[in-house]
Amino acid sequence: MPHFQRAIVIVLDGVGCGELPDAADYGDVGSNTLGHVAAQHADLRLPQLARWGLGHLTPLAQVPPLAASECIASFGKCRELSVGKDTTSGHWEMSGVVVAKPFATFPDGFPAEIVERWVRECGLPGVLGNCAASGTEIITQLGEEHLTTGKPILYTSADSVWQIAAHEERFGLDRLYQICERARVICDELQMSRVIARPFVGTNRADFKRTHHRKDYSQTPFSITMMEPVIDAGLPTVGIGKIYNIFNGRGIQHSHDTHDNGDGMQTLRRVLDEVPRGLIFVNLVDFDMIYGHRRDVPGFARALMEFDAFLPSFEAKLKPTDLAIITADHGIDPTYRGTDHTREHTPLLVYAPGRKAVPLGVRSTYADVGQTVDHALTGKPNCLPVGTSVLGEMGM
Repeated sequence: MPHFQRAIVIVLDGVGCGELPDAADYGDVGSNTLGHVAAQHADLRLPQLARWGLGHLTPLAQVPPLAASECIASFGKCRELSVGKDTTSGHWEMSGVVVAKPFATFPDGFPAEIVERWVRECGLPGVLGNCAASGTEIITQLGEEHLTTGKPILYTSADSVWQIAAHEERFGLDRLYQICERARVICDELQMSRVIARPFVGTNRADFKRTHHRKDYSQTPFSITMMEPVIDAGLPTVGIGKIYNIFNGRGIQHSHDTHDNGDGMQTLRRVLDEVPRGLIFVNLVDFDMIYGHRRDVPGFARALMEFDAFLPSFEAKLKPTDLAIITADHGIDPTYRGTDHTREHTPLLVYAPGRKAVPLGVRSTYADVGQTVDHALTGKPNCLPVGTSVLGEMGM
């Protein structure tokens, strides 16, 4: 019989905890998102996450490694089997889908014939950019020309992304979504991970600002995820934040869009009252989108402390039949060179109210998250083709 009635997985997007053994293959030697934020922000205080065992994952001057008897959650960290360091591959792997073949990337911009086809199919007057760039910087650089010409701004990064920025009011949000949907068809052919709509507002480069109406269009996972066994067991699955988009809807029965971390945490509190059984899968994106890519260490630290302050109210809503997991999908060290993700371990903090905390060590795959969730909700320890449930190590 299942041990639990409900599982909550919270993804702190980009909150890695130290380089992976193959970090050199990705140019990420020495990266450590949590460690470097702590080192550069002396005021960082995370007393609740310390109780969840965070201090055991990487040296953090302000977050001591408490004795296991003082921790409420079992603690470890995960390696990534998938190639890349992308949001999609990270979420897919934690759900049981390992990406063995890298998604296509175009660091020098997309081929002219592909862009011309997209422009033609969408009836666009042309396109601006078509290069690898920071989203905020390219909007500052090309936003005024976009307003004058009506041409959307196309850009990418080291990740497998086709990003389109356009003015939310002048170009139109619905039109932006429509041309992203057309780009998704092309990106399926190119084997690209994500198309991202990046709307912004403002009248000139001094006041351009991206809005919260970002929308991701991902590939559909090519094999079973942790959501299907949950559904087969007659339990609901709920996504909060961009979870639905990351999986292109596969396995997510109910979805709640959010504007930012604060909205995500508030939505989670509400959903905990409304959904007594099943899987609640949450993404808190600000660590990555707002602070990591912009290399904003104080902002990143502030977001960590805001999440830490949220934990007592979250714990108060949990029942003895709940299992809660805090993890991440990749690193995005805000002290590192460039503006891209970093190839890192991710936290694995597993809380079962009233259960003894134990060290979980270094896990061989992010998929231990999904295998644990399915074991908890179905009673079966091997629902997925990859990953190992931690419940046995926790004495359950």
